[in-house]
Amino acid sequence: MKSHQNHASQLSSTLKVTAQLAVALTITSVNQYAIATGDAMAGDPAAGKALFNSLGCASCHAIGPGARAGFGPQLNGVIGRVAGSTVDYQSRYSAAMKKSGIVWSEQTLTKFINSPNDLVPGTNMRFWGLSNETKLANLLAYLKTFPANPK
Repeated sequence: MKSHQNHASQLSSTLKVTAQLAVALTITSVNQYAIATGDAMAGDPAAGKALFNSLGCASCHAIGPGARAGFGPQLNGVIGRVAGSTVDYQSRYSAAMKKSGIVWSEQTLTKFINSPNDLVPGTNMRFWGLSNETKLANLLAYLKTFPANPK
């Protein structure tokens, strides 16, 4: 009898773990699909602003009214912009970025922020990458709050 109870308990534990893994894989797959197709979560701009500052983005990039190039290009209106095209940063873009032909979208920015050198080998961007989907969505939501010419 004890053997059957132990076996039933082990089976129950195995089924629970299997179910948890299935749920985790489903969530990951849905998130990856959403990122790949541009249907990513809306994100939280306030959390994105905090992340922009805490990751050190603000030490190289300016955003908002009066933003200009610094150590990196300004990011106003980045979504929809051709990579390597801001006028006040032209002489500092890497040849790889200028030749990339990328038009920044949520999908391309997600890939770039995840691993800059994988998307644009030879980029000057020095960032270790960010792969957390929620944080990426928040960061993109923040960037989207600034049009090309914010007032």
